Amino acid sequence: MTEAPLPFSMPESRDFAALSAGFRWDIPRRYNMGVDVADRWAAVDPDRPAVIDVSPDGRVETLTHGMLRERSNRLAGALRARGTNSGDRVAVLLQQGAAVPVAHAAIYKLGAIALPLASLFGTDALLYRLQDAGARALITDSAGLAKLRQIRDRLPGLEVVLSIHGPEGGAEGWAEALERASPDFTAVDSLADDPALMIYTSGTTGQPKGALHAHRVLLGHMPGLVFPHGLFPRPGDRFWTPADWAWAGGLLNALLPCLRSGVPVVARKYDRFDPEAAFRLLAEFDIRNGFIPPTALRMMRAVQRPRERFRFHLRSVCSAGEALGAETAAWGREALGVTVDEAYGQTECNLVIGTASSLGIHRPGATGKAVPGHRVAVIRPDGSACEPGELGQIAVRRPDPVMFLGYWNGPEASERKFLGDWMLTGDQATVDPEGYIAFVGRDDDVITSSGYRIGPGEIEDCLIRHPAVRLAAAIGKPDEIRTEIVKAFVVLAPGHEPSDALAADIQAFVRERLSAHEYPREIAFRAELPMTTTGKVIRRVLRDQG
Repeated sequence: MTEAPLPFSMPESRDFAALSAGFRWDIPRRYNMGVDVADRWAAVDPDRPAVIDVSPDGRVETLTHGMLRERSNRLAGALRARGTNSGDRVAVLLQQGAAVPVAHAAIYKLGAIALPLASLFGTDALLYRLQDAGARALITDSAGLAKLRQIRDRLPGLEVVLSIHGPEGGAEGWAEALERASPDFTAVDSLADDPALMIYTSGTTGQPKGALHAHRVLLGHMPGLVFPHGLFPRPGDRFWTPADWAWAGGLLNALLPCLRSGVPVVARKYDRFDPEAAFRLLAEFDIRNGFIPPTALRMMRAVQRPRERFRFHLRSVCSAGEALGAETAAWGREALGVTVDEAYGQTECNLVIGTASSLGIHRPGATGKAVPGHRVAVIRPDGSACEPGELGQIAVRRPDPVMFLGYWNGPEASERKFLGDWMLTGDQATVDPEGYIAFVGRDDDVITSSGYRIGPGEIEDCLIRHPAVRLAAAIGKPDEIRTEIVKAFVVLAPGHEPSDALAADIQAFVRERLSAHEYPREIAFRAELPMTTTGKVIRRVLRDQG
């Protein structure tokens, strides 16, 4: 793995404290993400697999690093020939597949700004992001074109549309465009601080905001992969994530760092996540490493005897996006055969806290410690550090190579994100004397009841331990006497039907295991829960429903 040197130095040690103390960033002044992911391995091992693309019908296409370099060069040239230049925003509306890394590498080589869009987005969500970003070009498929047709007349600035499924309805064919372009392209000699990627993130109020990142964001993510994945990479590693590659987690916790590291990534399109199919994939393609969000892990819990039935051999699993919970963590150790490490971050500043079980950094109930290279604290409203056990807000100190440049068209929002040099996350947590940070919940998710501050994660973790509960979410419902009461929304496991008796049983189950002030005083049964495209429960939708 010497062809992909790490962008930092650290002592030769397996002691986490020594690694953190001796950690030094080595970020070059000039750096281009597209060259790093597409050209580095192509120069020394062009036949090395980059992406193993598994179609729903079982067909397998392997994108090698040599193919990735050539196709990204051709696409960069094709985009430039159509008037797309440095600084232009190029949207990528695709499911997992070989075309995604080609598109990203080409956009970065061109000096343009990639705008990943989730394939699950509806027309309103797409229209807002394309308009707000001022996207000049779009790379999509036939499903994306069907949505685009409904909003195209309101996107006069969108001049170039390429479809990987061929020419259709005003879109040019991807294959045809690449075939006519040169396999040679001289990438822009970009600065590490030049903008390269913009991912929209939703807040509790207002429209989503575009978090603009520089080329250095990839280098900043490398420690967050190295430590939670057992000093990644290792010979034989092969990576998979069910997370959409349009999400910061799928793109920056998995795809791009793996391409840089020379680790093959398995791609598999899902219209709906299928836990049985996920286990089959792990076994059939000898996947060694996984980034699997908590919701997907909870759905995989429904599969009985997975190690016995599927005989997979995972080396590492990391999870992020929301609190994992003790119940799911315990299941992971038994069913997956590995300790599920956790990671924490935000679209604006990702992978800054985590566990590293291979180095002994793992504690039940804790999200982890600051990943080496990042300065993270739990602070009070005045910016001072909280005492151990004191509830405060997670904050990240700038400068940091993984930190965003700012919000697109949002200088005031960007300024509000900081308190001095602390970037505020809006997430509540506590820290213990040894530096373990325990996530409690978003500022708006924390429930205040009878003077107690209650994080929803502990309640939800207890709820899914009930045999009738498959998924659950807890919110605070306004109450004249208690300020708020805990209300739970529950999706039942197969074989169980909603009833007052079952609701009472679930309430008693939580009350016995937590406390009288934490049990849900109301239970609402639902067929499904509102989820973001990244698999996180949208609690504000549930709060609006009361």
